[in-house]
Amino acid sequence: MPTSNLAKSIDSVLAIIMGGGQGSRLFPLTHNRSKPAVPLAAKCRIVDIPISNCINSGIRKMYVLTQYNSESLNRHVTSAYRFDHFGDNFVHILAAQQTPGDDKWYQGTADAVRQNLSYFLERPYKYYLILSGDQLYRMDFRQMLRDHLDNGADVTIATTPVPREPARAFGLMHTDAENRIVRFVEKPGKDDSLLDQLAMPSSLLESVGLDPAEERFQASMGIYLFNRSVLEEALAGDSPDFGKNIIPGIIKEKKVYSHIFNGYWEDIGTIASYYEANLECTKVVPKFNFFDPKNPIYTRARLLPASKINDAVIEEALLSDGCIITSATIRRSIIGVRSVIEAGCEITDSIIIGSDYYDRVHVVDGKEEAHRIYIGGGTKIHRAIIDKNVTIGRNVTIHPRDRVNEDTEWCHIRDGIVVVPKGKVIPDGTVV
Repeated sequence: MPTSNLAKSIDSVLAIIMGGGQGSRLFPLTHNRSKPAVPLAAKCRIVDIPISNCINSGIRKMYVLTQYNSESLNRHVTSAYRFDHFGDNFVHILAAQQTPGDDKWYQGTADAVRQNLSYFLERPYKYYLILSGDQLYRMDFRQMLRDHLDNGADVTIATTPVPREPARAFGLMHTDAENRIVRFVEKPGKDDSLLDQLAMPSSLLESVGLDPAEERFQASMGIYLFNRSVLEEALAGDSPDFGKNIIPGIIKEKKVYSHIFNGYWEDIGTIASYYEANLECTKVVPKFNFFDPKNPIYTRARLLPASKINDAVIEEALLSDGCIITSATIRRSIIGVRSVIEAGCEITDSIIIGSDYYDRVHVVDGKEEAHRIYIGGGTKIHRAIIDKNVTIGRNVTIHPRDRVNEDTEWCHIRDGIVVVPKGKVIPDGTVV
């Protein structure tokens, strides 16, 4: 396809980013914020990933659909993504709302799009790109659109090759020789005979640069590109979800193709996956590159000073803006904005999300009292996620030890990772 024609087509794409439901698997990080608003890699938020992928692909018309705890996400998107006044580019939040046609919460991904369909049809968009809001990946959607147009597809679904064990928990596609999807199975689980039928053929593996001798399966990434009329038709009923309800049926009736993505992709919908995806970024050569100058990850600009390091040992770490670190040891960890870490602290295999401010102000008996937000001297933190605005006293120990899932006064332990909730104050000498 000529480049000029692709450029015209990309301008006719509307992106719809799914904010997800209650986000219970990411609790307590989602206790006071929606999933897309959860901080990522020291200074970003998860929602910055799909938005940045869209911007880098030339797609600058986007809606983000949310229904739970959307205030912080709305504030972040509004302040971060301001296009010029002389174009029609935008990133808008659409929170769940009661309307004359529907007064229910979103029942699933398809229902969320259906309830807002009147907004999406107001302008003459030809293609609708539906994206998940809780994934870490870098994709050029122009390539997906090119495949969609070259195939004359009604719907194109992005898939990624995965081994047998992870494949059990995904929706899996099976394609013919032309990469047209002929079968969809939602989470085959332990059914190995079914999995055997869905394995990618060696010719297809070779075409995307994989070893043809490897066993791989096409897992749905939850990324769909619909033609306008096909989306309207698909949402005419009351099916709640794309993956479980709409896609299996539409494969039989429409031309549905796979766009195979063979790059780094991580679903970060659980505490364990969130933790691993973040710490992966601290490696010398991480799988996901936040330093790509051609395809940057955009986020909200903060007017903060450079971080100040006063004699510290720092190995494999990400340090954000406005930090003050004194005589501390930090290994394989992420240190978020405005983190103040005092002498003698040891932080290993941990995520310190940071703070919205340096001092916290309370009103006591009509008078304002401020106390610093910091990690006190001598504190040791291992395998933990410390949420925003947490004050940790001196000589505190935070370590999961042999605990896997547990709730305590000071934290929640999930998958062997200690999560200290937002705004917590942990006194001196506490063992968490």
